[in-house]
Amino acid sequence: MKKIIVFGASGNVGSYMVKYMTEYFNSAEYEIIASGRRETEVFSQFGVRYISVDITNPNDFSKLPNEDVYAVVHLAAVIPSYMEEYHSERYLQANIMGTYNILEYCRKVKANRILFSTTVFDISLFEKNGEVLDDDMPANFSYTGDHAVYVISKNTAIELLKHYEAEYGLKVFIFRFPTIYAYSPYQYYFPNGKKTLRPIYRFIDAAIKGEDLELWGDPEYSTDMVHVYDCSQMFCKAIESNRNGGFYNVGTGNPVTLQQKFDAIIKVFSNGENKSKIIYKPEKENSGGFIMNVDKAKRELGYNPVYTVEKLFEDYKKEMSLNRFKDLRLPKGN
Repeated sequence: MKKIIVFGASGNVGSYMVKYMTEYFNSAEYEIIASGRRETEVFSQFGVRYISVDITNPNDFSKLPNEDVYAVVHLAAVIPSYMEEYHSERYLQANIMGTYNILEYCRKVKANRILFSTTVFDISLFEKNGEVLDDDMPANFSYTGDHAVYVISKNTAIELLKHYEAEYGLKVFIFRFPTIYAYSPYQYYFPNGKKTLRPIYRFIDAAIKGEDLELWGDPEYSTDMVHVYDCSQMFCKAIESNRNGGFYNVGTGNPVTLQQKFDAIIKVFSNGENKSKIIYKPEKENSGGFIMNVDKAKRELGYNPVYTVEKLFEDYKKEMSLNRFKDLRLPKGN
């Protein structure tokens, strides 16, 4: 049986991806094995074996299978949005040395392929006035700010991947992530180290209460809103692919305007008797999203995104009630 090892499975994207994989793959052909740093029993609900591994500790890899490993999914990373205090060395330890340790594991067990997630911030300076970002754009990022060392660490990891591809024949699939949307009961992030409620949850909370929603900037400003299951579909297609690898944007091919986003939030979350209204604030700036060209993934992998913005928020509402990953996201006792 082919084994798929998912590193970073305890993260928000990874946890949902593991669930998706159990529904996508034939369990008689593939075994999904989840791995992350923390101890958890949450994956037992999907019948998935979980092995706690710290990717910065080479000795931890002895806990993992050493036979029949077909694909390694590498989602494990230190990222800026969860860094409460800035410690740039953590990017180097996890994103570079952790990747090296995972690649060494791939080499030793003779894995067929590795799937790696990188960041759209490697080409973020191309994003101007809604410009569509292509897969094969050269690096173009800021060497200042809280994302700089993060991007450098991801780019360095990619160079290591290329080496293992050339030297050992490992098939390398790289996926460039914009924001991937998946419900989490922990609703904060840390821009520049400051704990901040994610805007999407502020809007949802306002809609549930029937309060007005402020739409800043141009209502027609559009960005990709990628549901975690569409992202997961792309990964699963790559695992099945007979290609030797590739570099792919993750996106939808159908950007969502602010107007469409706010309309969907109100439709899904507002009470019919006390429906929120949109208050337009064109004088306030709204920016920071990306539009991703995904033609290459559609053409080469057979990727077919299915989540509209309304369907995305319907899934949020469902996951809010189930709260299936609360043990991964919330402190004990919450």
